[in-house]
Amino acid sequence: MTEPILLAIVVATALAFDFTNGFHDTGNAMATSIATRALKPKQAVILSATLNFVGAFLSIAVAATIAKGIVDSVAVTLPIVLAGLAGAIVWNLITWLLSIPSSSSHALVGGVVGAVLAGVGTSAVLWGGLVSKVLIPALIAPLLAIAVGSIATWLVMRITRGVAEKQNDKMFRWGQIGSASLVSLAHGTNDAQKTMGIILLALIAAGAVAPDAGVPLWVIASCALAMGLGTYTGGWRVIRTLGKGLVELSSRQGMAAETSSATVILASSHFGYSLSTTHVATGSILGSGVGMKGASVRWGVAGRMFIAWLITVPAAAAAGAIFFFISNAFGETVGPFVAFGILIAVAIFIWFLARRRPVSATNVNDEWDPHKESETFVAESIARHDPTIMRVRKRRLKKKKKRPKAPQQKKKKKKKVAKGKSKKAKS
Repeated sequence: MTEPILLAIVVATALAFDFTNGFHDTGNAMATSIATRALKPKQAVILSATLNFVGAFLSIAVAATIAKGIVDSVAVTLPIVLAGLAGAIVWNLITWLLSIPSSSSHALVGGVVGAVLAGVGTSAVLWGGLVSKVLIPALIAPLLAIAVGSIATWLVMRITRGVAEKQNDKMFRWGQIGSASLVSLAHGTNDAQKTMGIILLALIAAGAVAPDAGVPLWVIASCALAMGLGTYTGGWRVIRTLGKGLVELSSRQGMAAETSSATVILASSHFGYSLSTTHVATGSILGSGVGMKGASVRWGVAGRMFIAWLITVPAAAAAGAIFFFISNAFGETVGPFVAFGILIAVAIFIWFLARRRPVSATNVNDEWDPHKESETFVAESIARHDPTIMRVRKRRLKKKKKRPKAPQQKKKKKKKVAKGKSKKAKS
């Protein structure tokens, strides 16, 4: 009796991961268009959500890679799949809280591999597929995107160097709408499939489908819908980092970066590589700064992101293993439900933390000031393994907040009143 209920919980958790993937990765497609004001924030996320939904139906090559190319599907059980998803969701939420554009794809792979290692051992991990289909592309993707983005930006600047800046902005803002749409479509063809692969893995583990079965239509439709809804919520924290934190973008740079991202992502989807769209989008944005003469690239922010990328797979794997150990400690019948409850509690806690410093459509385009971005203190502290950075800068913020502003305002008002009385006395 518990098997069908557990399968339903695993499918629901997989769709929840797809939802977090959607809002975590919206910035990959729309950050540059929002930053250059080619699209209004709300318009951008609606367009991206629609095209993510459509893109999920275009290809299932990556789904097959996730379901059958990384772990042995015969050795996988439902508690293992649930633990892997829980680890991936927690890592997604932590990086979203810190405004770090990390890879949802690698979080998913890391979570599942960590849970499999904890539950079955090294024999159930297909190391050749993991290295060739995930880890090598993870190293190549950002470098390739930087190269393609810088060349594309250089070509665009070269071709349009005689055109007035106002005309360039007008033309390329329209071009950005097309290129951003293409990135959203490409994101749907790549990222939504990863959750399809996990649900297929769960169905195989439960014996609901044969080990050599394809992805059912209802799985494709539900993953497409979850991804679209997640994208619609915005993920404004990550959008702000990508749009404002790396490079001050012009419309020409934005279009070049988006076109480069779409090209690399669509090529990887065609060959079935589980590529991180975050790595590609970030690399393309950095490339747009490298390819434009005089552009300033914030390499400090980029460096912190690269470190987060390096630890994503092992961190998500550790989280997945912890969730499996918790599940296993309470037994096969109750354990998975305990792990699921802990996942919900952790998600709610992170959401409450995020509300302390909200980022929304109204402030996503504010000027980037690293001294006011409290999330960067935490990210820098983690990146350098130095907690004193966070402590020192938090103290500075507290001192600023403690300065009495109200008495000063009252004094000013009193002075104005005094001046008014003196004028009346003179008259």
